[in-house]
Amino acid sequence: MVRRVRIVFLGTPQAAVPSLQALLDAHLRPLLVVTQPDRPAGRGRRRATPPVKQLALESGLEVHQPEKVRGRAFRERLEHCRPDLIVVVAYGRILPLRVLELASRGAVNLHFSLLPRYRGAAPVQWALARGETVTGVTTMLMNERMDEGDLLLARKVPIEDGEHAPALAARLALQGAALLVETVGALGRGELLPEPQNHDEATLAPMLRREDGQIDPGLDAAEIERRVRGFDPWPGVWLSRDGRRLRLNDVRALGEEPVNAPPGRLLELRADGMVMACGGGSRLLLRNVQPEGKRPLAARDAVNGRQIAPGDRLERIGQSD
Repeated sequence: MVRRVRIVFLGTPQAAVPSLQALLDAHLRPLLVVTQPDRPAGRGRRRATPPVKQLALESGLEVHQPEKVRGRAFRERLEHCRPDLIVVVAYGRILPLRVLELASRGAVNLHFSLLPRYRGAAPVQWALARGETVTGVTTMLMNERMDEGDLLLARKVPIEDGEHAPALAARLALQGAALLVETVGALGRGELLPEPQNHDEATLAPMLRREDGQIDPGLDAAEIERRVRGFDPWPGVWLSRDGRRLRLNDVRALGEEPVNAPPGRLLELRADGMVMACGGGSRLLLRNVQPEGKRPLAARDAVNGRQIAPGDRLERIGQSD
């Protein structure tokens, strides 16, 4: 029965590629792959093909890239497929209920958190920024509300020490792909009973803004480290040195005795990086930094290049303007 399930797959970025590949490997070949249109990207602003589209074309799948998902043309395209399941993985747009209802067995979404925690556009990033040690992947039946559909299956994934968002997202994508195939198979056999979410336990993971990366050195060092890991690659975590922006790429909160120095003061250059005073007397080791518009630098190279120096004070962007 599983092999006869008629699937329409919606996804766009690299995070969705393992799921499409897993469906193909399980002989669950989608009738149609829907992805966002090619967009200008990079410094040259050349049109870039979404990773999901690349895999779909290489696999001989039909691809559709609608500009709008609320018009009649898109709905009629999906109606023509007569899907049993609509499968959505990081598509990037909110689908109207009348589209979700086109599939006779419902629309399944793979979400990169343990729902109902971290509903929203950036679950991986906020789980790291808020200090979680365990996250996971969840499949659910979609409804008209953001990430509030009935739960199907879930799998816990521990967060590794010092892990940044790109590495965690890649691991979740692989775990999620396996969970998605398991979900589609169980739905095809009629073996899954959806369970409503406990909305009282919900937390939010809103879309990141540029301002989220403009931190205050008065935060605790551990809090700054979590944000550096979570906000990689965008928006990054930034401070200002004499009005010039400086990105913190790789940092580690230190556990030594607290220091009596104003937050943001660069205290000493060690073999493994530059030590910065943070809120509450905590210390942060800056291992890699990046002046705006320049390449990333190890702390010692940044000192040699006169980008930072012991005694400098890094400030919140705009504070000294």
